[in-house]
Amino acid sequence: MSVYGRRDDPDNLWVAYLKKAIETRTSRVCVIGLGYVGLPLAVEKGKVGFPVLGIDQNPGKIKQINEGVNYNYDVNDEDLLQLVKSGGLRATCDYNEIRGQDIIIICVPTPLNKHREPDISSIKDAAAEIRKRLSPGKVIVLESTTYPGTTEEVILPLLESTGLKAGKDFFLIYSPERVDPGNKRYTTSNTSKVVGGVTPACLDVGIFFYSQTIVNVVPVSSPAVAELTKVFENTYRAVNIALVNELMMMCDKMKINVWEVIDAAGTKPFGIQTFYPGPGVGGHCIPVDPFYLGWKARQYDFPTRFIELAGEINIQASYYVVNKVIKALNCNGKSMKDARILVLGVAYKKDVGDYRESPALTIMRELRDYGAKVVFFDPYIESLYGYPYERVGLDQAELSSCDCVLILADHTNVDYEKVVSCSNLVIDTRNATKKNKTGQNKVVLI
Repeated sequence: MSVYGRRDDPDNLWVAYLKKAIETRTSRVCVIGLGYVGLPLAVEKGKVGFPVLGIDQNPGKIKQINEGVNYNYDVNDEDLLQLVKSGGLRATCDYNEIRGQDIIIICVPTPLNKHREPDISSIKDAAAEIRKRLSPGKVIVLESTTYPGTTEEVILPLLESTGLKAGKDFFLIYSPERVDPGNKRYTTSNTSKVVGGVTPACLDVGIFFYSQTIVNVVPVSSPAVAELTKVFENTYRAVNIALVNELMMMCDKMKINVWEVIDAAGTKPFGIQTFYPGPGVGGHCIPVDPFYLGWKARQYDFPTRFIELAGEINIQASYYVVNKVIKALNCNGKSMKDARILVLGVAYKKDVGDYRESPALTIMRELRDYGAKVVFFDPYIESLYGYPYERVGLDQAELSSCDCVLILADHTNVDYEKVVSCSNLVIDTRNATKKNKTGQNKVVLI
């Protein structure tokens, strides 16, 4: 089903009503899920005058928001505090408050289950709560990353089972989040927004709503196109990262510096986009989205061999790093057993405090299984909840007491000159020490 497959009532008064309410900022916006995507979105809508309600099942988050306490590094502390003080944003755990809202945006997590298959249970739960309280004139938007077909095959039948019809009584849209945590240049407001509606009227309302706060809105013909757009974007990154990770492992065999190769190739002004190798991929998108796409493709008897191979290579990169540590320690006359290893940077990328799906967790587990004593330091992460690793300082005594410092995230606020000068051995998976003027004889690059 697409916008070309359904007709709407051209005289639908709800469309005119919603547009007027959106334009005058009297539309009440509800964001379900106040995590890395939902909270920045809620603040963005609140800043332009929409009254915003946030719903989350974590009472701790609700308390923090209602006290004006920020927990998201993509949200300005003062923006959040002022919105809360002015009444422009409040949060609750009570789904019954949906009844008083006009535009409901679903921003819940969509992880993989233990079989690396899509887990959209949070989407289904949110949609079920909306269904119980659905009334004419509401706009429902799904922003969570998911496989093509979710909006029309899962959410639409559930909502229409109330007897209300999409495009006539309510408006259903898919518009994928495009959040790059820690990116100061591209934020919610200046990143192009793809919008797909179940019907032309749904698309019309969706475009009008997002155009209020986002510079460039990109309409597409259906929610499925928008859903596939999102998973393709991150699959593209996963595949290219896999290519350079394989190059990294090949260069290791050839005794060639892969970082020098990539930097030299990047000087070509056409035909290449630079990607860099690393210890694997992490975060809430790149390790997950290709599996969503592959799972959906199998329903059509279409094997995504290239995508699955990329996933295998990126997983292999983490184990390659472990072997690199073993070899480097051996060359220093040490064994992995009882070696003290300080992991520097456990976030999945630089300058963020997010360790979801971080390759550091796999690598630390493997090092520990080999008998190493593993500790960590990350300027953005105080504790790895649920994991048996102690956070230590980055002082001279700690660095010199370790047999190896393993750099897994190249945070910019770390003094790498100090790290190298005080350490016995440094294994650098991010080329973080490239600007160091001394101590390169202690550094092993992947």
